[in-house]
Amino acid sequence: MMPPFTSWRFALARNASTRPTDSELAILRVLWDRGPSTVRQVCDELNRSRPTGYTTVLKLMQIMLDKELLARDERQQSHVYCARHGEQQTQKLLIRDLVDRAFGGSARRLILGALSARKVSSHELAEIREMLDQLEGESR
Repeated sequence: MMPPFTSWRFALARNASTRPTDSELAILRVLWDRGPSTVRQVCDELNRSRPTGYTTVLKLMQIMLDKELLARDERQQSHVYCARHGEQQTQKLLIRDLVDRAFGGSARRLILGALSARKVSSHELAEIREMLDQLEGESR
């Protein structure tokens, strides 16, 4: 969730349906975990797992601002960025896109593919059963 700053700059999207790249998702994960952050803070966090140059992170974050994936507070010398959309909202958009593109719009095919692609723990299966029970109860 964005902080209640009054001077956040929202860029106009060149393409509203543009989904984040893998590198952009890595930046979003940092911002979802840390909250509003400077480019330096994001870069430092990314460098914990793989070497990433400051100018590369800066350029990516500028692109993300243009794609409306980020918002920027320009009140301080070091601009502060935050994710424009929450993690769950972004995941839902990516899943919807994946279902449409790779599974012909079929949620059943997606779930069967996901369950057969990797070993699922008994805890995960219990959570899935619980969710299915909830969904089934809502549809009655």
